[in-house]
Amino acid sequence: MKLSLVLSTHQAQFEAVALKGDLSANVAKIAAWGYDGVELAIRDPSLVDGAELARVVQAHGLSVPAIGTGQAWGEEGLSFTSAESDVRAAAIERVKAHVPVAAQLNAIIIIGLLRGITPQGQTHAQSVAYFAEAMAVCAREAEVAGVKLAIEPLNRYETDLLHTVADGLAFLDGVGYDNVGLLLDTFHMNIEEPSITESIESCGDRIFHFHVADSNRWYPGAGHIDFGGVLKTLAQIGYAGYVSGEFLPLPDAETAGQWSIDHLRSL
Repeated sequence: MKLSLVLSTHQAQFEAVALKGDLSANVAKIAAWGYDGVELAIRDPSLVDGAELARVVQAHGLSVPAIGTGQAWGEEGLSFTSAESDVRAAAIERVKAHVPVAAQLNAIIIIGLLRGITPQGQTHAQSVAYFAEAMAVCAREAEVAGVKLAIEPLNRYETDLLHTVADGLAFLDGVGYDNVGLLLDTFHMNIEEPSITESIESCGDRIFHFHVADSNRWYPGAGHIDFGGVLKTLAQIGYAGYVSGEFLPLPDAETAGQWSIDHLRSL
């Protein structure tokens, strides 16, 4: 099973990323720990050189399975569901700007917190409609370039939009694009799903990417999630993508990165 670790290309407020900044040094660390890939969290693709990213990653024998976009929400407030049309438009344009980089790296584009939350005075139904509209525009743009998009169900404490696998699957049916699937994350699933493994089974080939963090959002093995069962279920449904670590840098980034892969490989 292919394992990767999330790396933010720039410093960011989002805490659940073990490594941030200093791309070359951090990619070297990730390779030395034995990972197969590095998932890149990129706030703004205009701030990076796609060719240089590819060169650095490939020089260490790694791949880039996915690109995270959530920092555009966390750092800039861009959102698919904002009450302001210019903010929604900017969020869509940001994802469209990721498409050439994703195509160059053969990476999936993740749609997590960029969906935003329902603003005061706006109905939940309106937010879902805005979200679906934005996804359709982004999906069409990505489809032309052969790029996939992965929507991540998030727990109720981070957004009011799409918490469970069932929510995600219903939303995918509404969007109606084959290049749009789901990203499942064990930290969020531990909060929202009655059974993590049964929810994985219900997705089948609609899982495009997979995040791991333990119940406390530390590295796998530091909490109570049964990652043996998780990995076994992924194998049973034929999942051939990456299992990517997105967790807090605790007790420190180096320990978390190393102990995560040690635990997962042992299973």
